[in-house]
Amino acid sequence: MLKMESVSYSYANSKVEVLKQINFEIFEGDYISIIGKSGSGKSTLLSILGLLNFPESGKYTLFGSEVHNLTKGSIAKLKNRAMGFVFQNFNIINRLSIFDNVCLPLIYSDIPRSKYRERVECALNEVGMLDYIDRYPSQLSGGQLQRVAIARATVNRPAIIFADEPTGNLDSHNSKQIFKLLDELNQRGTTICLITHDESFAQQAKRQWKMSDGKLTTDISSVDGLHAFQVAN
Repeated sequence: MLKMESVSYSYANSKVEVLKQINFEIFEGDYISIIGKSGSGKSTLLSILGLLNFPESGKYTLFGSEVHNLTKGSIAKLKNRAMGFVFQNFNIINRLSIFDNVCLPLIYSDIPRSKYRERVECALNEVGMLDYIDRYPSQLSGGQLQRVAIARATVNRPAIIFADEPTGNLDSHNSKQIFKLLDELNQRGTTICLITHDESFAQQAKRQWKMSDGKLTTDISSVDGLHAFQVAN
């Protein structure tokens, strides 16, 4: 599904490498976590995985195509149809209803407008938020907003979800609920790539990496032994 070979990245106008010779692979149906201290490079790595940034050097292959060879149109379609994103700050638009927030990815898809309501209701129902479909963000708690963000990320039924510190602004109870949702999504076949600072949540993934100084330093094999992959740095 996704493979990086000797990928490196530096910030603009800086000679300091944020990512250093990253080599790893994500398989269909995986649930992987990346844990590391602030500044270790994990969020930068996720931004490249999600096509929000691009490697300075090395090779990134996504769904069988090398990213450097993709057109802007192809990249936009991949981000909209094959990927879902969940962020620490929810990124919910306050002036829009919950329905309209979850509906946003559908506007840029090929799904007929007549199917919008059905898709949104299904996505909200899966995260236990269907009863809030006509409310506004100001009427919801942080945990509820993150559930809405997950519904928005899944409304196009993407192959992979990238989650960057999805519980960073939540209490322990709501954090556990969000990770339960991510686990349920994975069990239904969605691939999950998670960035987290919480080691206990990271350990719930099938495979875990630790990041330090721009390098992936540890790869723990999946619990059942499938898809074991040795990170080479």
